[in-house]
Amino acid sequence: MNRKKAHCEEKEPLLEGILSTLRFNKIIEHIPQNSKILDLGCGYNANFIRKISNKNCHCFGLDISINKELHLNNTTLAEHNLNNKLPFDDNIFDVVISLANLEHLQDPKFAFKEIFRVLKPGGILLLTTPSIYAKPVLEFLSFKLHLVSENEIRDHKNYFNKKILSDMCREVGFSQIRHKYFQIFMNNFLYAKK
Repeated sequence: MNRKKAHCEEKEPLLEGILSTLRFNKIIEHIPQNSKILDLGCGYNANFIRKISNKNCHCFGLDISINKELHLNNTTLAEHNLNNKLPFDDNIFDVVISLANLEHLQDPKFAFKEIFRVLKPGGILLLTTPSIYAKPVLEFLSFKLHLVSENEIRDHKNYFNKKILSDMCREVGFSQIRHKYFQIFMNNFLYAKK
C-alpha cells in the first residue's frame, strides 16, 4: 500500500493524538530558537510546526497532502512525496525533523542522504520512528483494538533499532549520533549532527 493522504487528514483513532504528543515532547527541547526547520511528513495540519511557533523559527513542512486552508506565520507548507528527492538546495536547514515518518518510506537510506544534503554543516536531524519491538504491539493496537490507524500501520515498510539507524547515519556522513529508545522500547529517538 502506498499512502495517498497525510497523517491526521481524516479523523484519528483514540491513541494517535497521545502518541503524537509524546513524540513532540521528546524532541521539542532540541529545537534552537530562530532556526530554519524542515519538517518531513509534517502531517495534514502541520501540528508540530504549530507547537513550536513560540520559538520564532522559519519552518518548511512537506507531506503527501497538506491542508491548503492552513496559514501559519513564518511557515511554508507544500505537498511532496518524500520517496523523491527533496525540493531544496544543499546546506540550507539548521534542523530537519522526521517524526513517525521513516517507517513509511521505500528507501530509508536515500531519505538519510537527502536529509544530510539539505542540512547546513553543524545542522541536526531529530527523528522518531517505531522500533522493531513495536511491530506486533502496533499491529495489535490497530488491527484488533482499533486504537491507532490501521492505514498508518499497514503502510509501514520498515522498523528500526539503534544499530540500523546509527549505521545509516554514519554511512551518509553524520558525525555525532545519539540514540535512545522511549515509550518502553517501542520508539526510537535519534539525534544526529552533520
